[in-house]
Amino acid sequence: MISNKAKKEINSWVEKYPEGRQSSAVMEALKIVQSENGNSLTTELIQEVADYLDMPGIAAQEVATFYENYNHSPMAKNVIRVCHNISCMLNGSDELITHLESKTGVKTGEVTQDGNICVKKVECLGACVGAPMLQIDDKYYEHLTLEKVDAIIDGLKEGK
Repeated sequence: MISNKAKKEINSWVEKYPEGRQSSAVMEALKIVQSENGNSLTTELIQEVADYLDMPGIAAQEVATFYENYNHSPMAKNVIRVCHNISCMLNGSDELITHLESKTGVKTGEVTQDGNICVKKVECLGACVGAPMLQIDDKYYEHLTLEKVDAIIDGLKEGK
């Protein structure tokens, strides 16, 4: 079920589009609902978003399964998305991923036992100029080194 708080937030996005085009807010609506539901979307939640935006369920499902920022299984509180596209790969993203797995104690796609951290290898995050980079929530971390990654992870472990 979509909470009243989420509906209010979704409505603020719907208002940005012309009347009758509320389905244009689907990406933000999915993000909002996902954040309220353990950082994960179920088929039922996706359908609820579609119903709320008066759009076909399959259209919302297509969006939710196409983009990598939507999760379809339980995720950690902090999902670290490491870009693995060509610019990041050429600038050391493989080394960063290996280092993250070692530092967090989990393999890519797994969640730490405390539920705090998960590492995902994703395709382009649209910040090639800052390669290698990663994303946590809405924040981008660019021009990464192993030392910068260590500081980021230590901050997550401390709840910062």
